[in-house]
Amino acid sequence: MEIAVYGTGAMGTVLGAFLCRAGYAPDLISRDQAHITALKTAGAKIGGTVSFSTPPFDGREGRGRALLPTEISKKYDIIFLLTKQTDNAVTAETLNNVLAPGGVVCIMQNGIPEPALAAILGEDKVLGCICIWGADKPAIGMAELTSRAGSMRFVLGGIGGNSHPMLPTVQEILEKVCPVTVKENFIGARWSKLLINAAFSGLSAVTGYSFGAIAADHCLGNYALHIIKECIEVCRAAGIAIEPVQGKFPARFLYFKSPLKKFILSRIMPLAMRSHHAIKSGMLHDLERGRTSEIEAINGEVCRTGRKYNVPTPYNDRIVAMVHAIERGERKCGPHNLKDFP
Repeated sequence: MEIAVYGTGAMGTVLGAFLCRAGYAPDLISRDQAHITALKTAGAKIGGTVSFSTPPFDGREGRGRALLPTEISKKYDIIFLLTKQTDNAVTAETLNNVLAPGGVVCIMQNGIPEPALAAILGEDKVLGCICIWGADKPAIGMAELTSRAGSMRFVLGGIGGNSHPMLPTVQEILEKVCPVTVKENFIGARWSKLLINAAFSGLSAVTGYSFGAIAADHCLGNYALHIIKECIEVCRAAGIAIEPVQGKFPARFLYFKSPLKKFILSRIMPLAMRSHHAIKSGMLHDLERGRTSEIEAINGEVCRTGRKYNVPTPYNDRIVAMVHAIERGERKCGPHNLKDFP
């Protein structure tokens, strides 16, 4: 079984290291030459809420290799995809060339990426996976798990149901990292994660705050609840049944109309986010490094679906506009952006 982790930023490096520790030999693929060199010569160093190192990803003694995309010389049975969605058009062409017959791409990106990639690769070549954990990459060859190790989990599924022949194999591999839940209603599970990303990743990107700081701050928590509310209204209009958020909270529980319900939710939110309090948005890191973010794949997905079904999304609209302004150099990340919310 040939396995690759395609896109070894923070999340991909952590996944590759955990798979290596579990006895697999994944190839780690990235366009970051310095990071690949470090992984190839010294292995991966994982910190944060865990601490361990891997041997070098040099292909010796049965180990996987750290590779640039141009260095791939084999075909893979399973490719775990963790690149940015902004690269998907180019990445899909490479995936077509390196996927073995009967192989599958397990998409671990944020947002709702499966339909677009399935249209290119074929529905039989695609599985979706939601990562309920976060990571950061402080330096080349290093990554930090920012969620509690015991709270890590995956949600796995096919976009056409759970009859995909490779699903049990992918599930078995991922369960060596953390618990896996298989969902028949996988798109509903995607939206369950998306509403959290839209609220907390979006606000983290424009303010520079961690998820925990957002949940604990009265003003930011208020905005997060409105973003979540818009996501739920969009899904109701689209006929999408949202799976319970974090596997615990039904969407109707997170929806409010009265000030009392909103107040109750604001008190619960810091407790619900305590396992992920240290996470900062990957979009924030992109903005700080002058890169294009995935805002259109996250809050932008809410806005587009809202327009399609005539559901107003002013809070998500504002997040998208602010992030694009930061990308253009017209704004800077920081809490000062809060004054321009609806």
